[in-house]
Amino acid sequence: MIGRTAVIALVVVGVLAAIPAASGAQATTSTSYSGTTSDGGQWIADVPSPWNGTLLLYSHGFEPPAPADAPDPNTKQALLDRGYALAGSSYALPPASWWALDSALTDQFQTLSTVETTVLPHAPTHVFAVGTSMGGLISALEDEHSNGRLQAALTTCGIVAGAVNLNNYQLDGEYAMSQLLPHPGETIKLVGFSGPGDGLTTGYELDALAGQAQATPQGQARLALAMSLMNVATWPVTQPTPPAPTDYADQELGQDTIEFAATGAAPLFTTMDFVEFARPFIDQADGGNAAWTKGVNFTRLLLQSPYAPEVVSLYRQAGLNLWADLENLTRHADITATPTAVRSLERTSVPTGRLQVPELDMHTISDQLVPVQQENYYRNTVAFAGRSDLLRQAFVQRQLHCNFTPSELVAGVQAVQQRVETGRWGNLADPAVLNAAANATGLDSFGAPAFIPYYPGRLSGDNGPFDPFTGGSFPFPFGRW
Repeated sequence: MIGRTAVIALVVVGVLAAIPAASGAQATTSTSYSGTTSDGGQWIADVPSPWNGTLLLYSHGFEPPAPADAPDPNTKQALLDRGYALAGSSYALPPASWWALDSALTDQFQTLSTVETTVLPHAPTHVFAVGTSMGGLISALEDEHSNGRLQAALTTCGIVAGAVNLNNYQLDGEYAMSQLLPHPGETIKLVGFSGPGDGLTTGYELDALAGQAQATPQGQARLALAMSLMNVATWPVTQPTPPAPTDYADQELGQDTIEFAATGAAPLFTTMDFVEFARPFIDQADGGNAAWTKGVNFTRLLLQSPYAPEVVSLYRQAGLNLWADLENLTRHADITATPTAVRSLERTSVPTGRLQVPELDMHTISDQLVPVQQENYYRNTVAFAGRSDLLRQAFVQRQLHCNFTPSELVAGVQAVQQRVETGRWGNLADPAVLNAAANATGLDSFGAPAFIPYYPGRLSGDNGPFDPFTGGSFPFPFGRW
């Protein structure tokens, strides 16, 4: 019998390989290579014949440690067909944490050095970092630590706002649910999980709370508040088009579907279940809990959220006092973080924005695991570092995490290649140009490209500067944006 952890593991891998397998003969032959890193991890590489001189250093997402050099088989073949060599590592061997930021950069750059010197027929003309999800964060960090080893980076569906923000906005929403929604029995455990199974139990408890809340206008309003804190998108995969800008009831229903609708094989699980299952891996990597609610001003968080109009409207219709609920959340917030864990994540898993080489970020606009608002935070992080000229962002009108077509991913690689070769971005990252480039790949059988003009809203989760003496936030407003 497959356990809960194994089921979730299978789904994590499946999310990143959901596009159907390609049919027909392969246009290019390639040679595969493999080896080990100094810490016992594994790497693989594929080199096509002929090779165009460019190597893509691929970073995989949050999943059991295993080497990968492309996001999915169809994209892999499409890149090989265009002459790109591919390489990537597992970061480390099991039982290492799936949150592998402690070793990822070292293992990836070691893989790069080994492939350059022992696999490729000559030194590459260009090396581009490419990453998916957690690997998108890794590729952004590789950019910051390039030191001449890379010429560009392509980050897709990346956790580019960093792990501290990720932990905090997820905890903020879960805390709001546990504080505002009635639940008999023991207090719901939100931090300090003993392992993934312990976290999954909390996920199931929060699922049950949401199911009860969704039955009343008051519960729906409070769920909308919690989902705003978690940056949950409003456009579920069950709807062909996004909800209207002022259809707040439909927006809340979409958020409930995205966060709490069960999918997959038995045991059924939700996005919330995945979030709770995943957090213990981050704790394992950083040595403790790196999220907090203590000192957080929840009124400020809501007022800065793009979902504030939805929450205000639903509270008004439900006859609830929103400001009283926000004060309740602020007054009772007492979850503290472990200072060493926060420092660990800040050291390994938080971008500074100090890019060294050009970078293109791609994101679907309705991402249930890594909200598109992360790109807003990252854009401002890069701007604060004075590197805006190096960054461009592209958005795809589609639901689901990392749900890109092979043509979109190939177009992204080609865009950064042209940026490196021409020395300027120009209009290379404009939606119309990217769509045209994707259409020109001839990969339309896997789906039409859907790049659109888009400006993501502000990310909730910037809970203020961490106070190592209290384990919470400094008690004053904070934030560059």
